[in-house]
Amino acid sequence: MARKRSTLFNPTIFLTKVGSGKTILNSRKKDVLFSQGDTADAVFYIQEGKVKLTVVSTKGKEAVVAILKRTDFFGEGCLAGQPLRMGSATALDASTIVRIDKTSMIRVLHDESAFSELFMSHLLSRNARIEADLVDQLFNSSEKRLARVLLLMAHFGKEGKPEPVIAKISQETLAEMVGTTRSRISFFMNKFRKLGFIEYNGGMHVHSSLLNIILHD
Repeated sequence: MARKRSTLFNPTIFLTKVGSGKTILNSRKKDVLFSQGDTADAVFYIQEGKVKLTVVSTKGKEAVVAILKRTDFFGEGCLAGQPLRMGSATALDASTIVRIDKTSMIRVLHDESAFSELFMSHLLSRNARIEADLVDQLFNSSEKRLARVLLLMAHFGKEGKPEPVIAKISQETLAEMVGTTRSRISFFMNKFRKLGFIEYNGGMHVHSSLLNIILHD
């Protein structure tokens, strides 16, 4: 059957309204949206807020995989036959999240080309980010990895103006994202502040000059 090409379908409206197979979750800070090992039966979309994705090794060591923001999808592994969640998802602050069950997600991807294109763009962007993260982890120092994380959080290099203030995030979480210790994060953050790359004034401000850390050999 050919895919429908409805001129009336609006992906944004679809992702903001409750409907068949869709529910709205109003999550508080630190609410667990799903845990590692749970049944993978839905895809999630962030209307507002931020979500942290983590994994825990068999030895109990936790690592932060990603910090997701408004308009990001997560939990899409269920569409590729993933029976159980490979990691956990936790709200970093008060968030509004759409839960779309697997059956409904597959149906709309098949029926609506506009939504399929939107979701494909998300997957390609996520894949590129994962590849860049792997290269970063393999070849860059923890100082450069921290600088890259801060710049990504401030949206440098993306369309539009960078965010003037980064949402509050603990040094423990930054350490998990970078793959180093909290003490090293504290050392580098103090260094960045003294060099004028970041500043604290009602939140953390990241300046484009922080790129010097990444570009410097």
